Amino acid sequence: MSEHDSSFRAVNDNERPPAPRREAAFNAPLPVLLLIAALVICYVVPVYVMPGLGEAVLLYGSLIPARLFPGADQAAMVFPGGWAASVWTLFSYTFLHGSWPHVLLNSVWLLAFGTPMARRLGTVRFFAFYFLCGAVGGLVHAAFNVGSLVPAIGASGAISGLMGGAARFVFLADGPLGAVGRNEWSSSHAVRAEAGIIAALTDRRILIFVAVWVGLNLLQATGLPLAGQPVQVAWIAHLGGFFTGLLLFGFFDPPAYSPSGGPGNVNYGEWKGKL
Repeated sequence: MSEHDSSFRAVNDNERPPAPRREAAFNAPLPVLLLIAALVICYVVPVYVMPGLGEAVLLYGSLIPARLFPGADQAAMVFPGGWAASVWTLFSYTFLHGSWPHVLLNSVWLLAFGTPMARRLGTVRFFAFYFLCGAVGGLVHAAFNVGSLVPAIGASGAISGLMGGAARFVFLADGPLGAVGRNEWSSSHAVRAEAGIIAALTDRRILIFVAVWVGLNLLQATGLPLAGQPVQVAWIAHLGGFFTGLLLFGFFDPPAYSPSGGPGNVNYGEWKGKL
């Protein structure tokens, strides 16, 4: 082989795109694993380790609609924790669950939708987005249940927000479901597309996803039985969290850095990181 051929081959080797990185099947981001661990711990401790705390945990940690929106005859009622609990329960209720199936089901959904969201947003933005969706979902639930003393618990409102946020980008050309409804699969090194709200609300696949999720929650509103037993589901919190995530995702989605060092859509190479 001549020196010219060797040089030509080296240049071509350098121009080849790097081999696509493969994510391990169970390589979930640390923020997601921490949340799942917190859900399990917050269920195990009051139920098995310190069962005497169960009632106090429910009173001080659950979301009680009447605490936020009292009925006409409840203005003088004093709830455990006072006014401060009106704030912290919007977040603490997302850690409480009523049974192992409740914990496990939410953990599975958190793993499924939290993983792409945590990888896209980064740790700080992910946690801020998650708890914002949970808080807004709780507020919407309380506003539709004025005066109710029935406590609401569970992470499903916050997780629904992750679903809404994920819907903004998982169907894009470079997203995990980018091939759904298309004839080709884009390169894993394609430029990360911007998940604009206008594009999302005009994408048929996203609209179908939204319609299915809304439909399922409306079915739950009718008391759809689960495992043969009727259950009360805070479906309004689901929808409140979901649409919060769908509409506000753009405020959390960071621009990406290109290999050239600046943010923006540069049509080559992998992103070095995110803002």
